[in-house]
Amino acid sequence: MKMKRRILVAALALTVVAGGAGAAWYYTQRPGGKPAPVQPEAVDYKYVSLEKVIVMLRDGTGSSVPHYLAMDLVFKTSGKQEKITKEHLPLLRSVALKALADYPVEKANRMSIDQFAVALNQAFTAAYARDHAEKPFAEAMIGKLIIE
Repeated sequence: MKMKRRILVAALALTVVAGGAGAAWYYTQRPGGKPAPVQPEAVDYKYVSLEKVIVMLRDGTGSSVPHYLAMDLVFKTSGKQEKITKEHLPLLRSVALKALADYPVEKANRMSIDQFAVALNQAFTAAYARDHAEKPFAEAMIGKLIIE
């Protein structure tokens, strides 16, 4: 009886050691000795357009010549939230107008497209935070920008 128990314990120990050795071998065969990364589920993004956001820019020089900024926006959203993003387009236009209306023409002329995108994304995030709501899009991008 004791002999059978010893053989059983030895077989169990050997199985555990062999399993550990096999796992160690597998991990060392991978680049960097790390397990394969878990791939996140790919999001099927949709793009919703908001065209012709037009803002009159302030002119600090006192000139009577009006200056305008015209912009087309594109919202990157998931397929599940595409409809909600489309329903929010009037709100998004209003937030963009409010964010851009205070820019003087001199500053707007010096800004890059990336700087405008950052400013708008911050304005959208702040607006949704004030309303205690989740943004229905991942990012706002600029499709067209004209400053006259």
